[in-house]
Amino acid sequence: MLFTNSELLKDSYKFCVNYSTLVEECIYRISPSKPENLVVVAAGSFARRELSPYSDIDIMFIVSELKGNEEQINALVTKFWDCGIEVSHTVRDFSDIERFITNNLASFTQLLETRYLIGSKKIYKEWAEKLHEVITPGSKEKLIYEYFEDVEARHKKYGESPKVLEPNIKFSAGGLRDLHIVGWIYSLVNNIYEVTQEETTHTEYLLELFKKDQIVSSKGIGRLYECYKFILGARNLLHIIGTKKNDRLEFSAQEKIGHYLGYKDDTWHEYMHKYFYSAGILNRFSNTMMKRFKDEISSPISDYLLIEVDNDFSVKGKVIYINHKEIDLSLSDILRAYYYRGLYNARFEERLRSAIIERVIELDGTHPQERGSSVFFREIMNLPRNVGKTLTSMNEVGLLAAFLPEFKDLVGFFQPGVYHCYTADEHTLIALNNLEKLEGSDTYEGKLYDSIRNKDVLFLSVLFHDIAKPISVSGHEILGSEIACSVMERLGYEHEEIEVAKFLVKHHLTMEQIAFRRNLNDPSTLNAFRAIIGSTRELDLLYLVTYADLSAVSPQVWTGWKSDLLQELYRKVKTMILERMDGEELLSVASQNIIEQTFDTEDKQVMDHLKSINDIGYLQQFSQEEINAHVDEIERGSDVSVFFKEESDYTNITVIAHDSYSLLSRLCGALSINDINIHDARIFTRNDNIIIDNFNVSDFRTGEVIKPENYEKIKSDLILAAGNKLQIAKEFNRVKSKWWRIENKFFKRAGKIKIVFEKHEKYTIIDVYSPDRLGLLYQITKKMTELGVSISLAKISTKSDDVVDAFYTLDRNGNKISPNEYELIRFEITEAIKELL
Repeated sequence: MLFTNSELLKDSYKFCVNYSTLVEECIYRISPSKPENLVVVAAGSFARRELSPYSDIDIMFIVSELKGNEEQINALVTKFWDCGIEVSHTVRDFSDIERFITNNLASFTQLLETRYLIGSKKIYKEWAEKLHEVITPGSKEKLIYEYFEDVEARHKKYGESPKVLEPNIKFSAGGLRDLHIVGWIYSLVNNIYEVTQEETTHTEYLLELFKKDQIVSSKGIGRLYECYKFILGARNLLHIIGTKKNDRLEFSAQEKIGHYLGYKDDTWHEYMHKYFYSAGILNRFSNTMMKRFKDEISSPISDYLLIEVDNDFSVKGKVIYINHKEIDLSLSDILRAYYYRGLYNARFEERLRSAIIERVIELDGTHPQERGSSVFFREIMNLPRNVGKTLTSMNEVGLLAAFLPEFKDLVGFFQPGVYHCYTADEHTLIALNNLEKLEGSDTYEGKLYDSIRNKDVLFLSVLFHDIAKPISVSGHEILGSEIACSVMERLGYEHEEIEVAKFLVKHHLTMEQIAFRRNLNDPSTLNAFRAIIGSTRELDLLYLVTYADLSAVSPQVWTGWKSDLLQELYRKVKTMILERMDGEELLSVASQNIIEQTFDTEDKQVMDHLKSINDIGYLQQFSQEEINAHVDEIERGSDVSVFFKEESDYTNITVIAHDSYSLLSRLCGALSINDINIHDARIFTRNDNIIIDNFNVSDFRTGEVIKPENYEKIKSDLILAAGNKLQIAKEFNRVKSKWWRIENKFFKRAGKIKIVFEKHEKYTIIDVYSPDRLGLLYQITKKMTELGVSISLAKISTKSDDVVDAFYTLDRNGNKISPNEYELIRFEITEAIKELL
């Protein structure tokens, strides 16, 4: 059996050709000797002879006209299925050529890529002639631009980076489709409207044409051949281990494939390093060819516009040229070329690009650095823009690791089970690019970024922030700060600049941890963070490094809510520095200012209400109108009141009720059974035991705000829960049966559970690290209530499907929890979470 031949599966080209020809042979034997008035052709991956084990077997029936051929077509399809050949078929007549060329790119592409199987060769010849007739120079250009748009849309949907940790083998950047589209455009340009009949994959045939036309060097062709072979092999194996058609290479599948190929234990990561390398090569070639095709169909730029930038390099339009016929590049020369590339936002001509790639392959990071190379690297870091873009281009060809050996192990490094969506090197470069996108932005971050005059230290800090992860994930920020120091000394930076970069790398996690996990209206928290910061410059830069890091984790991590928290911490500590005050003074002054500037101090009911809470967090959380509404509800004597407020990307829900045993847990349960994700919970308690609990939430299915039409049901459940009239446990177990579908979609990683206790002046802070699940906060708070743990504040920090819940707690007597209780609490909470997982 082909599918069980492990040796054959290791050679993806050979497997695909063998499988495709086997299917062809079956079709020949099943079919009548010569079907009349039609031709049967292979399409898609079957036409390319690149069938993976469970790929669709696409065939096309070409007819002059459909009428009179229906019975023959149906009989053939039935025969194929009866014999086990589960074909996916389409029927096309000659009018479809003109119809699809104008309004259906996918269907027209199928017409371009066919291979004769059986039937009337006369009809097939006429079909090919009709294609040649319809594809005019004007329609070619239109189709090519549509392919450009298709690439952009596909990458946006499936992943714009070839280093997405769980890629779509076919559609992500660097996937099989990237090379397919290069082939389709090349075929259009060169009038190749059918697939080779040779017993080889169409990709191998195209690569030979590229080599013959000197589009790529022989060495380059060799790399493309091996890389496409590797990616195609990954698809074959993914089908085999899953026994179905599938293109999403998830962590579990990566591990299974690695073990299938003989990688032991965690060494299967090495398999994925090879995957990311191969995807990177395909993506780089695809991008280069797209730019080349665009140039070929654009108006040529006159040689009179060629500008010589120095003795070695010139620029024309958006292309950098080398001035010499013989190319002998030093490392300094290459870095100088990249400096010009960034300065002019250009790309390299093919001759220069190939020379750089081959030279970089020769460098292994052990060559002593030339003085000039450090100078030009620093010039790159000081470019007015395109720093991230330039470093990304350098990383694509291996130059970044060749120049900075410390960066080498970061390339392709990843941690399965952690919230990042990209390899560590890609995450770093996305962070740099995201920083530069802030330029001119009207956002808080954009204005701060524009205020920084010399940005090279900022860029270097982002470049080095995860540099030590391959050595040790735990403590990588400390090790990374020392590596940053060593590299910057080698590059010739001054002591003061090095110290700033060391500080930023060492504390790149600190600001987010405090902003997202701690009470920002707690003076001890503010004082502790202020003690770390040496100056407003350090604070400004740390804010931007934190933004860059978070924004590059995944598209979902940087939210308006998190931006608000980070800004709040930034503003408060900046005021403390500028006004030379501590946290107590800051909060006291801020509280007094809000009361005096916002409220009528003669309004006794409101003043008594604010005094009874005595928490500046309450004043900052709610507007004057909202607080007045709270007072009205309390004075009216309402047992339970519920308020909804829609923010930019989350919904704010406030519940006012009399405090009672396990109230917070019951409210969390009521929200959970409505498929609501809780991002933040704040508890404000009046001295008469009335609580005002506030939740920032979103719809778990969509990640968006709660739809207003759901408010009434949510309000009803919250009122019942507050009155202890909702059977939370029963409802919770009922909805859990439907959650597995949602959880299978959103939660891929097993993750780890960790419970950490931190001492505080007034509270015991409990940090709960866990994989995220629906109902997690309910499960934790329910267990804490059973253990006699009282929660004063809960903050939830979510990254993808991992969560850190931070709880400010006291024991049942209102005291800090005794360390003697830590182990019991840790064990009980861990077991409660395991039940949910």
